[in-house]
Amino acid sequence: MTDTKAPPAETAPAETAPAETAPTIDVRSVSKVFNVYKRPIDRLKQAVFRGRRTFFKPFTALHDVDLKVPRHQTVGIIGENGSGKSTLLQIISGLLPPTTGTVSVDGRVSALLELGAGFNPAFTGRENIYMNGAILGLDRAEIDQRFDEIVRFSGLEAFLDRPVDTYSSGMFVRLAFSVAVCVDPDILIVDEALAVGDEAFQRKCFARIEEMQDRGATILFVSHAAGMITQLCDRAVLLDRGQIIADGAPKAVIAQYRRLSHAQGADRDMVRAEIMESDFSREQAQEGNIPELLSQSRVEYVRAGAHIENVRIESLEGRPLNVLLRGRRYIFAYDVTFDDDAEAVRFGMLIKTLNGLDLGGRASYDRKLRAPDFKAGTRVSVIWEFSCSLAPGTYFMNAGVSGHKDGERRSLHRIMDAFMFQVAPDDDDSLNGTVDFDIQVNVRHSAAHPAAHAAAHSAA
Repeated sequence: MTDTKAPPAETAPAETAPAETAPTIDVRSVSKVFNVYKRPIDRLKQAVFRGRRTFFKPFTALHDVDLKVPRHQTVGIIGENGSGKSTLLQIISGLLPPTTGTVSVDGRVSALLELGAGFNPAFTGRENIYMNGAILGLDRAEIDQRFDEIVRFSGLEAFLDRPVDTYSSGMFVRLAFSVAVCVDPDILIVDEALAVGDEAFQRKCFARIEEMQDRGATILFVSHAAGMITQLCDRAVLLDRGQIIADGAPKAVIAQYRRLSHAQGADRDMVRAEIMESDFSREQAQEGNIPELLSQSRVEYVRAGAHIENVRIESLEGRPLNVLLRGRRYIFAYDVTFDDDAEAVRFGMLIKTLNGLDLGGRASYDRKLRAPDFKAGTRVSVIWEFSCSLAPGTYFMNAGVSGHKDGERRSLHRIMDAFMFQVAPDDDDSLNGTVDFDIQVNVRHSAAHPAAHAAAHSAA
């Protein structure tokens, strides 16, 4: 176990939890303040005056953060640039000390943070594997044992004896991630590094992360990819201005992150306050048992020239529905009123799973075509006819409208999880997955293989 602590006079000693319930990562009341100097000479002046004068401005990157991550849990941290995500991971990894508070980490940690961190650019890939393995606590015999697996996973056999300063950023990530995941860590910490790798390697990384989850590893990572967090994580944390403002089910937290990132000025402060007052534990508990199929995760973005109302699904005859049958056609519709003049207006819809995975959707107009303009006060109904090709389960519809304002395309209004519906179970148990592709199967009798025919004849 490793502990990272601020000066003991500033914090009380942490209580020890029972062994069976102790979290793998325990962050308590952690704050981090950086001294920001305007000029390099000011740093020297500060050292000379020894605090009698101040030549810096303090910047609080983290403020009173509490975070407990139980063993075997995968947690995604999301937030805008400058929210404190990387600082928090560096403190948990032991690379930075907190200004106040304590951090306790139980288990072997493998951290993949800044691109190339822990690598010597003058060393070869081979030499860096051994150096990184040593940093992670492995002796040479243990690294030898894992060496072939690391190289095979990275796919860099042909470049292993070249200096890593000749590597591309993608090759850097391949090598760093391969070392990080092939040393069998108890805790894997990743800071957005996978965004640099190519698509094929990213799929390989996700498969390895899922293997680590099956083995019981604790995983903590930062990503701006909402789909990655909803797919891989048991839990998500939203950081903003150095504070955790949401902690709960990934789908609910991602929805609030998108809502916050689209708000500006005073609207942003209002949205932030609403998020901090939300009860995410209650939302998570109700997610699997929502009465009357009302969308409890509905998030309405700030209006910017239009507003969406009366979101619904109907039969082709106009009967309101929220339980659909696979194989039939339905109508998804909503009404839009324009508060301001808007040019080149496009409407949109998207179908998502209960876990937030985007399944498919459509915009009202192709980008190559000129979309219509609407005057303030105009009210329209947007009607989408679609086939229900989904397996039995619970799904959501998004609704949105965008247009040109001040020379650029902007969202005029958007509602996440605007409508919740179910696809009813049926008697067909042959369907696998989420989408029904209308796959036809035909099993035909064929002549026996000559060798099998000869064997059968000989036995007779």
